[in-house]
Amino acid sequence: MIAFGPVPSRRLGRSLGVNNVPFKTCTFSCVYCQVGRTRATVIERLKFFEPAEVLDVVRKRIADTERTGEPPIDFITFVSDGEPTLDVNLGREIDLLKPLGIKIAVITNSSVIWRDDVREDLMKADWVSLKIDSIGEDVWRRIDRPDKRLRLQAILEGMLVFAQAFKGVLTTETMLVKGMNDNEQNMKEISGFVSRLNPSRAYLSVPTRPPSEEWVEPPDEQTINKCFQVFSGKFPNVEYLIGYEGDAFAFSGDAEEDILGITAVHPMREDAVRSLLAKAGVGWSVIETMIRQGKLAETRYSGEKFYLRKPVKTGGEKR
Repeated sequence: MIAFGPVPSRRLGRSLGVNNVPFKTCTFSCVYCQVGRTRATVIERLKFFEPAEVLDVVRKRIADTERTGEPPIDFITFVSDGEPTLDVNLGREIDLLKPLGIKIAVITNSSVIWRDDVREDLMKADWVSLKIDSIGEDVWRRIDRPDKRLRLQAILEGMLVFAQAFKGVLTTETMLVKGMNDNEQNMKEISGFVSRLNPSRAYLSVPTRPPSEEWVEPPDEQTINKCFQVFSGKFPNVEYLIGYEGDAFAFSGDAEEDILGITAVHPMREDAVRSLLAKAGVGWSVIETMIRQGKLAETRYSGEKFYLRKPVKTGGEKR
């Protein structure tokens, strides 16, 4: 499903998601990924959907939410169940969506920002988030598990070049994983690098949804606070991104389609699912049916029950 939501975003308000790459088409296989392991990483940019199709689907989604009386959308966000910059048509899609009058955001893991064409595409967005989990080679490879062909130094240099030229709102995000990258040295190194990027905000986040590896845990509160203090000592505009984003998911008129679209890239807590079903005026039997049909899976994490869409794999063609 190309478009989903709008979903509540802790950074972007009401965000209409664009899932512009097939399931797990990614450069990384992060230990904390909420949509599972990447079976085969890629670094080539590919053609997946026609840009006109992306525009049509987003337009329809906006019209559906307006018809049901939902509040206005704050951002159209390229946030996929893979790496959105692997889409060779990303720049063209942004160009087509801009006339809709809604700001465009891209959440990227930064892995191919060393490419000139990727930076050119990202320049067209209004808001970009760059991921930086570590600037140390060993930690980076253990936590993000990148494609072996990727080089961290090239990625870091690409980030710096992009940050110097980008005219929109730049943010960074660092995911803290207990025992992996939550030590003082790692925080000093990352925050020092972030200060060179000079983003409008640097976010520290922790896993809040079921991760790809069951052993992944967020740091305890004391460690999170220590990371924040170290980080803010180097860069002033630091914020936590560790709370539950809420259950204000939009209803477009078809409860099953909405839930499958959201849970393809954004596992939903049980209370959020129940809230959306209440908007639709349908009962829990809808969820039971989708689970029985193999469309939806139920799992637990940190004492909460989550629902995620079973993956539907499609291919892309090289260009």
